[in-house]
Amino acid sequence: MTTAVRSPSTRRPSRPLRPDPWSLRAGPRRPLDVNGLVARATLLLLLLVGAIMLAQIDVSPSTIMASRGNAVNFFHRVGGLDFPPLVNLAYQTALTLGIVIVGTLLAGLASVPVAYLAAANTSPGRVWRAGGRFIGVFCRALPDVVLAMVFALICSLGALPGILAIAIHSVGMISRLFADAIEQIDEGPRLAIRAGGGGRIQEFFSGVLPQVFPSWCATVLHRADINLRGSVILGYVAVPGLGLQMRNAFAALDYGRGLAVAVVIFGLCVGMEILSSSLRRRLLAPAADRRLSRRQRLAVGAAPPSVSGQRRPAAGRGAAAAGVGSRARIANAAPTVATVADPRPGVVAPAHPSAAPGAASPAQLADWLRRPWTPARVRSWIGRGVAVGVLVASVWVCQITWSDLWTAWDRVPRVAATFWPPTAGNYGLPRLLQAMGATVAVALAAAVITLVGSWLIGSWAARNVAPNGSVRAICRLLLVVIRGVPELVLAIVLIIVTGLGSQAGVLALGLCHIGLLGKLMADSLEEVPHGPERALTAVGASRAQVYLAATLPQGRRAIVGHILYVLDTNLRAATILGLVGGGGIGYYLLNASQGSNYGLVALIVGLIVAVVMALEGLTMWTRAALR
Repeated sequence: MTTAVRSPSTRRPSRPLRPDPWSLRAGPRRPLDVNGLVARATLLLLLLVGAIMLAQIDVSPSTIMASRGNAVNFFHRVGGLDFPPLVNLAYQTALTLGIVIVGTLLAGLASVPVAYLAAANTSPGRVWRAGGRFIGVFCRALPDVVLAMVFALICSLGALPGILAIAIHSVGMISRLFADAIEQIDEGPRLAIRAGGGGRIQEFFSGVLPQVFPSWCATVLHRADINLRGSVILGYVAVPGLGLQMRNAFAALDYGRGLAVAVVIFGLCVGMEILSSSLRRRLLAPAADRRLSRRQRLAVGAAPPSVSGQRRPAAGRGAAAAGVGSRARIANAAPTVATVADPRPGVVAPAHPSAAPGAASPAQLADWLRRPWTPARVRSWIGRGVAVGVLVASVWVCQITWSDLWTAWDRVPRVAATFWPPTAGNYGLPRLLQAMGATVAVALAAAVITLVGSWLIGSWAARNVAPNGSVRAICRLLLVVIRGVPELVLAIVLIIVTGLGSQAGVLALGLCHIGLLGKLMADSLEEVPHGPERALTAVGASRAQVYLAATLPQGRRAIVGHILYVLDTNLRAATILGLVGGGGIGYYLLNASQGSNYGLVALIVGLIVAVVMALEGLTMWTRAALR
């Protein structure tokens, strides 16, 4: 039997692969991603609506320049800054910081069980996970000023309503980021504990928490920075601190005193931003970069450079990346330690009967396993002591009425009855819905300004995009300064200059959030893989071509997520700016609270929560579709 073999020249030529119409890469046709296309169309539609709203609100360079005369007259009336007495200013500053620190710490502690339920790999079931996610979204949707108003009715006046309002409102963000960090852990330690018979609590505290604790601390520090800027608005519901001082000064038309307090708040925000950024960088440093001391290397069997001639990698490096400490690595390596010869000259062989000649004795092993007091360890313990001291001082300066935590429960039913049933009052539901639409329009229009400004500044703030180090340093400093300006302070100044209305709210939100989105964009651009950038540079591509063809496409997905986050933040902030005349639903909320019309307050809060949760659902679906 013969087999016919087709020669290469007679083979039928293969059909060339058709390029994918939805991708620039050539290859076989892939199925159409309908969800991705709809998500991209939704984002473009939101940007288009924001641009239309920006034009309708008449926020343009010409209108801004037309108000420069009002700005000159305003600063002429102010004259100079009138700072409060130093003792009073120091006390109000310490009180503001104390409220923020205690409230943020309570939020961090409360977010642990919520994140445990919301994370997919630790939640007991889907129902529990949905409940944890709902708690986080609901807490984020509740305005902190409304929470402070409610707690001021339940508790006595003082710092406690502000602390509880900050704590409950912050649980939403901290628990969400904490749950995301839990879902990204190395499952090895947790599964090992489960295989050894450990329960869920043991799995969490021994296999999960050590890995995500640095991320949790960094998130709490970031939230403390946000809460400090947001604490200004709490003064409008009689929460003591710098916010109340600024509100009283502007209400009395004492612009010099009000701007002086605003300058102090700005300085605090910049200082908190710099401090929290440096601490977050230290906390989030990769554990694999930490080196063991010489004594610890000897204990785990790593020969010193003088003995082996070259440095061997420290044992347990993978465990360190998973969050396991150096002491645990040494303890796990203890069975191999007994056979390691003592490299020090003149050491007599141990007398232990089971030890081989030249092996280390138990006393020597215990001495080697003892963690030395290195300068890094001393600094770490000093930092812990300072943190405990700051927390104790914060609790002391707040002068919390602890009895309210027990007696306030008796007043809850009576206060809750005043908020029911929700009613539109004399305004009517159509008017409130129109005001809510105006708030959404302000948030979308401000997002357009934020996107344009942060794209320009944030790109040059990235190390791999900036033309030189000086440009990057200037842009980074500019982003820090912008982030230090609270939206409420800038909105008050702009309202005085441009008058009441949505224009001041759009400008305040758009300009202040450039610092936030610009920093996030710069960090995302710096974290992209640099291989494509180097490849394009090697073939002679210009800096702009490298940015458009390699850097920006790789960071696009993270940048889209940051834009959605800023849009969510704009919607909440636009509600608050209405309290000072920035337009939207906040104006009606302020009137209802001052008139003790709590049924109207309940209806307005319900509208805000519904819109925020709808936007939250849209952003979650968009992220999942673009993933």
